[in-house]
Amino acid sequence: MRSAGALHRLLDVLPAFDGDSRIITRFTLVPGSRFDIDALAALSHAGARTLPWDEALRVRHDLVLAASPKGDLRRLSGLRALLPHGAGFNKTVTDDGSADVPSGLDPHYLLADGKPWADLHGLAHEEQVSRLARHCPVAADRAAVVGDPTLDRLLASVPHRADFRAALGTGHRRLIVLTSTWGPESLIARRPGLPADLNGLLPHDAFQIALVLHPNEHSGTGMFDLNRHLAPALSAGLVLARPYEEWAALLVAADAVVTDHGSTALYAAALGRPVIDAYDGGHEMIPDSPMARLLAATPKLSAASDLPDVLPDALAVDTRGHAAVAFAQQSRALPQLRHHLYRLLGLRPPDGPLEARAFPRPSTAPTQPRAFAVRAEVSGQRIALQRFPVQTQGPMHHLAAEYPAAGPRAVQSAAVLWRRAENPLRGQPTAWTAAGWTAHVLAEAPACRTAVAILTPLRSLVRHRTAGLLSLRLEPHHDAGRVSYADPAAVASAVHAWLGDDATRVPPVSLLCDTGPITVRVHLDPADAVDLDYVL
Repeated sequence: MRSAGALHRLLDVLPAFDGDSRIITRFTLVPGSRFDIDALAALSHAGARTLPWDEALRVRHDLVLAASPKGDLRRLSGLRALLPHGAGFNKTVTDDGSADVPSGLDPHYLLADGKPWADLHGLAHEEQVSRLARHCPVAADRAAVVGDPTLDRLLASVPHRADFRAALGTGHRRLIVLTSTWGPESLIARRPGLPADLNGLLPHDAFQIALVLHPNEHSGTGMFDLNRHLAPALSAGLVLARPYEEWAALLVAADAVVTDHGSTALYAAALGRPVIDAYDGGHEMIPDSPMARLLAATPKLSAASDLPDVLPDALAVDTRGHAAVAFAQQSRALPQLRHHLYRLLGLRPPDGPLEARAFPRPSTAPTQPRAFAVRAEVSGQRIALQRFPVQTQGPMHHLAAEYPAAGPRAVQSAAVLWRRAENPLRGQPTAWTAAGWTAHVLAEAPACRTAVAILTPLRSLVRHRTAGLLSLRLEPHHDAGRVSYADPAAVASAVHAWLGDDATRVPPVSLLCDTGPITVRVHLDPADAVDLDYVL
C-alpha cells in the first residue's frame, strides 16, 4: 500500500479470506507517496501486523495484493493481484505517468521491461477491461471482472439508512453531502468556502450539510488544519466525515450529493442518490469516462445560492443508470475475489457463504449551533420560521442564543435566550427552577425579550417581558407512520415572534409553527406549577 485510500480498499477486499487460518496477512508501506502517514495510523488502529519495506523485499510471499500500481511493487516476490482503489478510472494526474491515462490503466505503471508485472487485474466492469485492452493490451489477458467490494458494502448498508441519519441528527432535514477529490482541480481547492456558503444560505431546520474529502486531502492537510480552515462551517453544523468508512455511511444517509470529478459520486449514483455537478473543468477528468458521462447528465451548480433551484432537476435524473457502466457483479464481489485469489494461491477456498458487511453507523457528532439569526413571518395563528448562522447577511427578525454556551456577545444581544434542562443530580447542592432561571436571565440580559427553559422535547416554560409566564406544549408531526419532532428552541423563537409587542395576543392559544419541511401544533397556556418548579 502507498496511501490511506489504497489501504481502505484492501481492507474491503481482505474479507475474501475470512475463516481461513492458513492465510497470514502482513502489510508493508511502499515508499514514495507523500500521503502515507494516515495509512500507518489506520493500520495501528486496526491491530494489523506490518513489515518494513526492506524486510518485505527479502521475504518470499505467496500473494501480493495491491490497490495502486505505483511504486516498486514489482520488486516484491510472489504472485501479484492489482485492484483499483476507486471507481471507474476517471482521473489523470498532471506530470504523473502517461498523459491523459489514469494510473490504473497506464503502461508506465503496469509494465516492467515491457511485460505486465501483475498476475491478476481485478476490475469492476467489462468497460474497464476494454479500456485496459486499449491502453495496455498485454495486461488485458490477465484481467477479470470481480465487481467492487466497496459498492457491495454500500448496498448492504442501505437498510441502515434511518440509523445512520439518526446518528447524524439529520431528522426531517435534507442531507446534502459535498464530495471532493484531491489536487488543484478538486472542489475543496477551487471552492473552499462552499460548505460555509451553503450553511449560510440554507435554513438550518430544512438542510444539513456534510463534507466528504479524499483520504489524500486528510493526509496532506491534516485534521488540525482542516478543522481550522472549515471552522465557520463546522460551527454552523457541518459534518466532516472521517476518511475510513464514515464517508460511505454519509452517502447512504444522503438526500443529494454535490461533487467534483472524483469517483465518490459514482458510488452515490449507484445508490440512486441525486448528483449535482460542481466541477469547474480542467484537464484531470478523462473524457467519456463513467464520471464524465455522469456529470454530463446532471445539473450544474454554478453558485451556492443556486442549490434550491438545481435540486429538483437533480431529483429527475436516474443516476443508477449512469453508474451501471462502472459496476458489474453487484453484491458478488467477495465471492468473485475469493475465487480468483485462491486460484492464484493454488488453494481450495473455504466453504460457506460470503457476504459484504454493512458500514458502521457514523460516529462524528456535528456541532450544534449555539446561536441563530432568525427570520419569522407571522400570519394570524401561524408562524413560518427559518434559522441561519449569526453571520448570515440579510434581514432578520431576531437573534436567538443558548445560554450561556453561545458566549457573552451573543447572550447580551439576543432577543431570545434558551437553556435545556439537564440532570440536576450532578453533585451540585443547589439548582435553578425554570421560573427562577428565566427571571434571572431577563434581569441579567437587558436585550432579552423572551427567556425559555426547555424542560423536555415537548415542554417548555416561556417568560416574556410583557406576556409574562407561559407553558408551551408541542405536538409531534405525524406523516405516513413516522413521527418527527421540531427543535423546541426553534418553536420558542416562533412563539417570541408571535407575541411581539402586541398585548392583545394572550393565551390560551393554539398556534401552527412551520420549521423546515414540517409543521407542528403549539399550545400556549398560562404557566402551571409543575413547569414553574421544574428543576433545571
